[in-house]
Amino acid sequence: MRVKCVICDKIEAIEDESLIAKRLRNRPIHTYMCDNCSTRITEKTNARIDTGNFRLYRTKLEKDEW
Repeated sequence: MRVKCVICDKIEAIEDESLIAKRLRNRPIHTYMCDNCSTRITEKTNARIDTGNFRLYRTKLEKDEW
């Protein structure tokens, strides 16, 4: 299966039976990122977390009274 990275527009080939290929076929909301872009984003995010100015906003879970 040929896929295109959403950030750098690099076209790569992945196996048709792989888990990533299955996710891309069955759920169109999923997008593909190449390994270079993924590692670059991970490194930059971790660097921002280390500065202390990064806040990850998550929704608070409401406990059910039942």
